[in-house]
Amino acid sequence: MSKTSSHYFSDTVAATEAELKKLEFSVRGFDLQMYVADQVFSATRLDPGTKVLLSEVPTPPQTGRFLDLGCGWGVISTVLAKHSPSAEVWAVDVNERALELTKLNCQANGYNSLVALKAPEALAKVEAEELFFDLIWSNPPIRVGKAQTQEILLTWLARLAPTGEAWLVVAKNLGADSLTAWLNEQGFVATKEHSKKGFRIIRVTHR
Repeated sequence: MSKTSSHYFSDTVAATEAELKKLEFSVRGFDLQMYVADQVFSATRLDPGTKVLLSEVPTPPQTGRFLDLGCGWGVISTVLAKHSPSAEVWAVDVNERALELTKLNCQANGYNSLVALKAPEALAKVEAEELFFDLIWSNPPIRVGKAQTQEILLTWLARLAPTGEAWLVVAKNLGADSLTAWLNEQGFVATKEHSKKGFRIIRVTHR
C-alpha cells in the first residue's frame, strides 16, 4: 500500500490524549475546536478541498438523515450537526482512528447523537434497515485510485433518497470533470455547480 493511501485504509487504534492536536478555525459562521492526530487524512490542517466544499454547499435542511462519506477527523460531520442539530448525522470511514476523532469532535462542539461506523458495518446496517440519506457531503478519497473511488461512490450514492442530494468536492487535476461525466453515465444527474481554487463542486441527484 502506498504512503499516499495508507491513511485511508489503516485500521489504526484510537489516538491517545498525548497524540491529539487541537485546531481552531471558523467555517460557515461556526467557531470550531477540532482535534486531529497522525494517521488520519489532513492531520495538520483543514484540507483545502473540504474547505472549498464547506464554503460552497447550500445550507442543509433542519432535519433528515445526513452522511459524511469518508469523514476523516470529522469537520463535515461537525458542520452538518451545527447547522442541523435535530438531524441524524452519520460519519463513515474505513479508518477507526478517523471515526474516534469524528465522535470526539462532534461531542466537543455540542452534538452527541452521531452515528459513526466503519464502512462495511455502516453499509450492512443501511441495507438491513433499508435506510436512505437525504443529504451526502463528501470529499471522496480520489487518490486511492479510479476503480476504488467509483466503487465507493456507486455503493453510497445508491443509498441516496429519491429526492436527496449529494455534494462532492474533487480537484480538477484529479479528474473532477471525467468523474462528473461518469456519474451521468451511471444514471445519476451530476452537474458542476462551482469551480474554485482548482476544485470542482459536483451536485448529484437521481434522475
